This record gives sequence, C-alpha cells and structure tokens, in this order.
Amino acid sequence: MIQIGNVTIPGRISLSPMAGISDSPTRRICRKFGAAFSYTEFVNTDEIIHKAPKALKMFQFHPEERPITFQIFGNRLEVIAEAAEIIQELKPDIIDLNMGCSTRKVSLRGAGAGLLRRPVHTGKIIEAIKKRVTVPVTAKIRIGWDSENRNYLEVAKILEDSGVDALTVHGRTKEMAYTGFADWNAIGEVKSSVKIPVFGNGDIKSFQEAQKKIQEYGVDGVLIGRNAIGNPWIFSEIKKENLSWTEISEVILQHLSWMIENFGEEFGLVLFRKHLVKYLSGLEFDPLWKSQLLEIREFDRFEELLISRRAVSSLVLH
Repeated sequence: MIQIGNVTIPGRISLSPMAGISDSPTRRICRKFGAAFSYTEFVNTDEIIHKAPKALKMFQFHPEERPITFQIFGNRLEVIAEAAEIIQELKPDIIDLNMGCSTRKVSLRGAGAGLLRRPVHTGKIIEAIKKRVTVPVTAKIRIGWDSENRNYLEVAKILEDSGVDALTVHGRTKEMAYTGFADWNAIGEVKSSVKIPVFGNGDIKSFQEAQKKIQEYGVDGVLIGRNAIGNPWIFSEIKKENLSWTEISEVILQHLSWMIENFGEEFGLVLFRKHLVKYLSGLEFDPLWKSQLLEIREFDRFEELLISRRAVSSLVLH
C-alpha cells in the first residue's frame, strides 16, 4: 500500500491517464483486474472554469474506480487553481496536474510538458492549488523538454518544496513523445532525490516487468499506459496468452457493455474499436470476421458474431 496525503493506494500498479483511452469503462475494467487506482483523462482548466458540460462529464466515475484521481491541464495559475476548487466539489480522492503531455497543441502553449520550461512557475501553481483544495495534489512530469534540457531533478525538487503529495515521472522528454526508450535511471534518480511517493511510467509490458521496475529503481509504484489497452490482465498475474477465447470474449463483452452504458450504443461501439483491435492482438482469426466486428453498430449483432461458432473455431492463440 502507498500513502498519498491522506489517501491509501491499495497496490503498486495502475493505469496511466491517456487521452481518448482512460475513460470510466476502461478504468473500471482495469480496476477489476487489479489496477490500484484510477486517473481520469486530462481535462482543460479553461473549460472547467466555464463549467463546460462536456468537460465536467469527463470526471464522472463509478464508486469501484476509487481511489480516483482527476487530472487537469492548463498554463494559467489562477485558472488552474480555480478549476481545482471547482472539481473538488465532484469528490475526487486526488487532483493531478498534467506536466507531461507532449502534443504540440498542449505543450507549445505552455501547458502539459510546456510547464517543464518554467519550473518555478509550476511550483507556484502547486502552491496555489494546495491553498484552494483539501484533497492531495500530485503531478505527472517528463524528464525534460528535450535532450539538452533534462531538468527532472530541478522540477521534482521544486514541486516537492511546493507541497506536491506525489509525483509520476514518464522517462522520456517532450521531444521524444513516445519514441525511443524510457530512461528508468532518471526515474530512479528522482525517487532518490525526494521524500514523497514517486511512480515510474514508460515501456512496461507485463505485470512481472512492473514488479521488477519497482524493486530495481525503488519507486513506490508504476503506471502502465499503452500496453494495458486491450490487456487489463496486465495488472494481475494472469497472462493474456494463457487465456481461452471464452475468457477473453467475456471481458470484451463486459468492457463493451460499460462503454455502451456510458456513451450510448452506436457511439460506444465506435469508441470501443480501438480497444477491440488491441484485445484481438496476438490472436489468429479470419480477417473478414474482424472487419465485420469493427463495422457493427448494434450490441446484439456484435455479441452474436463475437461468440459465433465460426469465430470460436477460427480463433487460436499464438
């Protein structure tokens, strides 16, 4: 167990926040298989202070997702602090400041990883949030803007001194985005330099590798991002390659039913396609069957095709 402020995290491996991925249904399926806590997708603080319905809807969650962390992003101190105060009313367990998003539209306007270029300013942002909320405040950073500006130790120390309750470090620079390899030595350095809990993030492909990273680098926990898509079993000792098609298809249908419950039938099925592709990764199947599945917009037809005898007989694990 890990303590973040007054919040107890009942485990060490969790789902990383990902735009367009870590919605409520996906968080629920990952929690079901052992993810220790949940992050919402990041939400723009400019939209929060204007009470935009679409933005506030992204903070909806189910009780089983707790502990739940609301993640926000922005570049203006007063706006971020006000947004944090507004969303505290929605009862998160933790509020997290995104300082890691590398997309141009976010980072080049000084939000996300753009905040890494203004370490002192980020410290003031954390202080301002802490004055407005009573829940723990955390931050998710990268190791720097680019290879010439790897200021992760400076940023980590400033954030700790400003009162941040925990840090997550993605072991890449903003410029790397998701290319190359995460620098876990840098993540370990951050853990050694601060007294608050530190989570590592980057390139974790299995439950066993997550445990190894925790032991090797001394981090309090790890977040798994892309490799958890279509593989919620990664948060447990269950290996997807050892599962039967029946076991896999049951989880697919559960995840999809929650997507439909959350987003409606047609849109839920459309949004689920990116997850389905990953669920089917590593399996052999009739390509025509897969393409039909990806085009269906009614749950009953999807379920019928998924569990059809033809599908079962043609699906074999590598």
